[in-house]
Amino acid sequence: MATFKHISSKNADYGAAEQYLTFEHDEFTMKPTLDKNGRLLPRDDYRISSLNCGGEDFAIACMRSNLKYGKNQKREDVKSHHYIISFDPRDAPDNGLTVDRAQQLGEQFCREHFPGHQALVCTHPDGHNHSGNIHVHIVINSLRIEEVPLLPYMERPADTREGCKHRCTDAAMEYFKAEVMEMCHRENLYQIDLLHGSKNRITEREYWAKRKGQAALDKENASLAATGEPPKLTKFETDKEKLRRTIRAALSSAISFEDFSGKLLQQGVTVKESRGAAILSHPGQDEAHHRPETG
Repeated sequence: MATFKHISSKNADYGAAEQYLTFEHDEFTMKPTLDKNGRLLPRDDYRISSLNCGGEDFAIACMRSNLKYGKNQKREDVKSHHYIISFDPRDAPDNGLTVDRAQQLGEQFCREHFPGHQALVCTHPDGHNHSGNIHVHIVINSLRIEEVPLLPYMERPADTREGCKHRCTDAAMEYFKAEVMEMCHRENLYQIDLLHGSKNRITEREYWAKRKGQAALDKENASLAATGEPPKLTKFETDKEKLRRTIRAALSSAISFEDFSGKLLQQGVTVKESRGAAILSHPGQDEAHHRPETG
């Protein structure tokens, strides 16, 4: 089940992207991992290539083009776009996907969908959470250095012009996700419906909060185990996870909005109704909105 992700960056240091792709980084702080002598640690295994850089280093080629066209000179300018295609961990053992083949697919995807952009394509054999999923990073300079044909996701004449910039719109993301699904189908890889997603999607911020919380809990439990004490908890839950669990439990048995509100209030969650939506607040937490489907 390949997934597709986009990150825009205002970092003017184009070399930082290549450094992240080729050297080890701490998964929480995103800072480079250093050895005992303070030197960067190269990643164990990866494939990397540059496109449309004219034989130059990616960072130098991007900066040269930006100066030529007078673009990406302001602090608030989006300098680059980072797309990530993550394949299902089962694709390697079940469907024969290799790092080399994933790199080829990434380069093909980049050429087809980001023509005219200087780019880095890099494939890693494993995810940051050691899930075993092969994934491809595509980093493009936001500036387009040559005229390109009008592609289905492009909406304006400027989207094809030399010297103009790439725009990642909602429509573009829908198109890219559909293309990733088609690629997986063509390559006989596992896939999911990227256009509709999951009912239990979480934000990037909550994902990392859960990862950090679990790491802290594991460390605490290791200390307890060393002294012969049993752990109190083994699975970390964010406050939002707890709130969602409380809401689902209330919805499963509530027969009216008043009943729903009362059940949540028993758990310390207050509910207000506004324009057909329920506004929920928990002590010390931000308000959340929900539309209860009670009869």
